[in-house]
Amino acid sequence: MISASDFRNGVTFEMDGNVMQVVEFQHVKPGKGAAFVRTKMKNVITGSVIETSFNPSAKFEAAYVEKKDMAYSYNDGDLYYFMDGETFELVPINADVLGDAFRFVKEEMVCKIMSYKGKVFGVEPPTFVELEVTQTDPGFKGDTATNVTKPATLETGAEIKVPLFINPNDRIRVDTRTGEYLERAKG
Repeated sequence: MISASDFRNGVTFEMDGNVMQVVEFQHVKPGKGAAFVRTKMKNVITGSVIETSFNPSAKFEAAYVEKKDMAYSYNDGDLYYFMDGETFELVPINADVLGDAFRFVKEEMVCKIMSYKGKVFGVEPPTFVELEVTQTDPGFKGDTATNVTKPATLETGAEIKVPLFINPNDRIRVDTRTGEYLERAKG
């Protein structure tokens, strides 16, 4: 059990049958009346964020979210298969669980599979990935205007904006959280 007075950022707990994660919290002790804990929390399965206040003595069941590294193997229709590196078991995950950042994942990349009581609710790709540009307009020598970008298609099929000097077959680093170009890949 966990009480509202023990809330810290990142703590997960069960409330009304949902798994909630504390995003922000503030212990408030007003001049008049009882103290309370103002909390902003996210439902880890649906992603919805709510704000509410709790009595500091309110108790909740602690929720343990399991995060496991698994390698993406292949997809078959709406099912995406991930392989557990320890047991070599293939785990099918439905496409609606993957999220937008999955467009930067290619086969054999290791992702974090998040589950609660055996039910997978999220797939977290690596924060930074190295991908090859398959299609973009060629760059021009001397075109050095700052912050000018052009569209580029990556080997996974994802489209992002890249600087003008990037050419087809260049390898680049992408931040999967924002979908932004970071830099040319080294080597």
